[in-house]
Amino acid sequence: MNKTNILGLTFLAVAVVAILSSCHDKRSRGLEYAPNMYYPIAYNPDQKNPIFENGISAQVPPAGTTPIGFTRFDEYPNTTEGYLAASSGIVSPISVTKQNLVEGQQLYIAFCSPCHGEKGQGNGRIVELGKYPAPPSYSSGNSSRGGAMKDLTDGKIYHTIQYGLNLMGSYASQLSPEERWKVIMYVHELQKGQ
Repeated sequence: MNKTNILGLTFLAVAVVAILSSCHDKRSRGLEYAPNMYYPIAYNPDQKNPIFENGISAQVPPAGTTPIGFTRFDEYPNTTEGYLAASSGIVSPISVTKQNLVEGQQLYIAFCSPCHGEKGQGNGRIVELGKYPAPPSYSSGNSSRGGAMKDLTDGKIYHTIQYGLNLMGSYASQLSPEERWKVIMYVHELQKGQ
């Protein structure tokens, strides 16, 4: 026998064994690739779990814990008192650099300028539609909470971005804490009334 015949018979024998072994158990699905995809080790959130007393897999996190990548802002509640406390208690942790100002300007234009306008004068595109009142100008207007807009501190602006004010909703889910500080940095430039 030559090599070709031996190789052919070997292949035929492997094929016959594979076919016969696959017909052995009708309930078997055969060899599974990545069985953990079909039979996960972890419990599904809606699945009963015997480990916990209440039998629920999706447990509420323990009180006082902070999720990874989340920054707490609990010490300044969404009240006037919290707003005033934030004014004196919060200062920007990032330094004023050209790069931070450029990024702050880009974020401001994307998220804030539709209402506040590109120069912070309260003449954004949404206001031009005539359906919403204009927000006060950063350089010459007065805040609805009292005081001039040009005198707003880091903490007051951060508190307003976090919780929103009047018609402005919260931007806490759209802007990370670092991005908020960059926007605040740029708003301080607009407060100068360029």
